[in-house]
Amino acid sequence: MTTGIDVDYFQKIIRKLESKVEYADIRVKNSVNNSIVLKDGKIDNVDTGINYAIGIRVLQNGAWGSAFTSDIEKVEQVAENATTIANQLKSDVKLTSTNPEEDIVKSKAKIKIEDVTIEDKISTMKELHKIAQRDQIQSTNVSLSESQSSDLIISSEGTNILSDNNRTVLSMNSVASNGEVMQIGHKSLGGVQGFEIIKNADLESFATGISDKAISLLDAKTPPSGDFPVILDPELAGVFIHEALGHASEADIILQNDSILKGRLGQKIGSDLVTVIDDASIETGFGYYPYDVEGTKSEKTTLVENGVFKSVLSSRETASKVGDGVSSGNARSSVSNKPLVRMSNTYIKPGESSFEELIEDLPNGIYLKGSRGGQVDTGKGIFQFNAVEAYNIEKGELGDHLRDVSLSGTTLDILNNITGVGSDFNLSVGFCGKDGQTVPVGDGGPHIRVSRATVGGVQ
Repeated sequence: MTTGIDVDYFQKIIRKLESKVEYADIRVKNSVNNSIVLKDGKIDNVDTGINYAIGIRVLQNGAWGSAFTSDIEKVEQVAENATTIANQLKSDVKLTSTNPEEDIVKSKAKIKIEDVTIEDKISTMKELHKIAQRDQIQSTNVSLSESQSSDLIISSEGTNILSDNNRTVLSMNSVASNGEVMQIGHKSLGGVQGFEIIKNADLESFATGISDKAISLLDAKTPPSGDFPVILDPELAGVFIHEALGHASEADIILQNDSILKGRLGQKIGSDLVTVIDDASIETGFGYYPYDVEGTKSEKTTLVENGVFKSVLSSRETASKVGDGVSSGNARSSVSNKPLVRMSNTYIKPGESSFEELIEDLPNGIYLKGSRGGQVDTGKGIFQFNAVEAYNIEKGELGDHLRDVSLSGTTLDILNNITGVGSDFNLSVGFCGKDGQTVPVGDGGPHIRVSRATVGGVQ
């Protein structure tokens, strides 16, 4: 889809700006987006649109000036506005040095948005609704979100990157009821691909698995309360590492004095078994991007290595104030918003233990699976998450099925109490919100064993 962006025109704008300011960059996005929601087999909402957006950012006197437009005829005026704003301010912004990149990145999507009609997509979603039907299923919700774009980042330092991008996500909920209790089954599948991710999926297993999960939870028991050894599945382990450690590793959070990890670089913060990585270059991860919005090439960043806090996530601006002075390539935002430090694909590195080995010597514990959200205080390092389901572990065997289970504790205690790391691996599809901005992310890892954590019921 690399059309609709006149790169030569924007190069001319940059050349005009570079003689007036210390630094300037222009970001352009030309995108097509579809969003379809089906409730109980009927169309609830269909949004489709083409968006063209241009953001210009300049740095002068250590201060940013930014302006945005969707009108190509107003680009020069927007450039003047950004320059005027910067000239009226003074601040202490400094950018770390970078190697300017010139690149054209093609999307690997095989089935593009325009290759399948909206009607055919709705037909696929209606089929999912039919497959999901069971006696105790009261309601279903199926949603499809697609985006396809061409993106340009061009700067006064010589960066010139034009990339094609595709993302597709299919999500489904089934609500089950036995007349007294209601439970929800949920699952998403997606990736940086086109409609082939749905066409090639086993949709019957996808839909039946969601409904079967909701129904099975109707007969599950309420959990015990107290401190137990716990096993976290890859989804819940990923949510923990994203929310409790990943956000605390973001340089802007550290600079705001809102991170439990401030001042701990180089220190031991967890078990020797714990290695945590953020890697935007994983093309199979939902948080994939080849370059961040400042044109820094994506790469693997090891946040924690064998329990030692090794690196922070940063942008060019924050890297000048914290970390090793080199951007990790984690500046992300929409064209109309200022770049923030954001995670990409964040995960715990797999170890060597099988699931059976993780539970075999536990006389009494809890196995927690899936995530239904929660809350984290990155400054105090405390968290509370809700699991989708759980099982008692009795003498190394899985026992009673549990529902409405919470997990709580402190980030550093959990990291230090990890006594086993599985050899399996999975990355989940998700979205992360921060300061009003939302970006696609992946998080996950293997199963992990924690010697002690607080488990309770969800009210």
